[in-house]
Amino acid sequence: MPARDDITAQELADRIPDIVIITGMAGSGRTQAMHVFEDMGYFCIDNLPPRLILQLAELVGINAGIGRHLAVTCDLRSQGLFDELLDTIRTLEDHEMSCKIVFLDASDEVLIRRYSENRRRHPLVMPGESTVDAIQRERVQLESIKDRANMVIDTSRMRTSSLRNKLRMAFSEIPDQQLMDVHVFSFGFKHGLPVEADLMIDVRFLPNPYYDPEMRTMTGLDSKVSSFVLEHPKTKEFLDAWFRLLDAVMPGYVAEGKPQLSIAVGCTGGQHRSVAIAEATARYLERQQYHVSISHRDLPRANTAS
Repeated sequence: MPARDDITAQELADRIPDIVIITGMAGSGRTQAMHVFEDMGYFCIDNLPPRLILQLAELVGINAGIGRHLAVTCDLRSQGLFDELLDTIRTLEDHEMSCKIVFLDASDEVLIRRYSENRRRHPLVMPGESTVDAIQRERVQLESIKDRANMVIDTSRMRTSSLRNKLRMAFSEIPDQQLMDVHVFSFGFKHGLPVEADLMIDVRFLPNPYYDPEMRTMTGLDSKVSSFVLEHPKTKEFLDAWFRLLDAVMPGYVAEGKPQLSIAVGCTGGQHRSVAIAEATARYLERQQYHVSISHRDLPRANTAS
């Protein structure tokens, strides 16, 4: 398979199925996998009987020219799973809907430990059975489905972030950067620290337009103030270092599968320097293809009276 960066948008779209069926051993990570598909924008349903997949796909508009995709989990609580899956896949193909099966697995030892640590009862255990008995019976019953799967993932020694990355590489149509929502906002220290910030930068060391009477009642959104702040040699030196820091840390947040990231830029009042730097930061991240929103927390409190 070619590297992700070498695949055109059309080739990537053609490779992504209309429907992904997530199945496998109970306790192997189906819920975590479903969360990944939710983050990728799939319409997701947990524990859906296979016979209902086509009906649901038609209901939500899969393969109707609107670019939607469906992910469902199925397990042995859906009786006759394998026979239903085969029939369902054939029916989907008859309706020109593509489908792939993802099978999640883990060793018996790991599954037993997970149920013990979580103090949960195995969903398939029968009266008089141990967890070991239920796991062994489930494994035998799912053997044929595992053989039919398009992708088999062993999560025994896999971190959640690794599972997320593997699924995103296989099933996401959009760049990895755009899977994370980045919110850049300015604030004023004198109005309190933002508790929601993941990253916070203090720009009070930069030259302050407040001391220029003409710019005192302006904000960092005004071109005169923005130019004053951004064109200063000290700011240029800072932005060079700041952007290099972002270049170093942002891919790590993406790789960890962080769905949202808040970047706070603070100055004294949240009116001049922080606003201009937050705007520059947002523009830079947009050029790097991140999905960015921007706001200015304390601008409503700004002294803009002439």
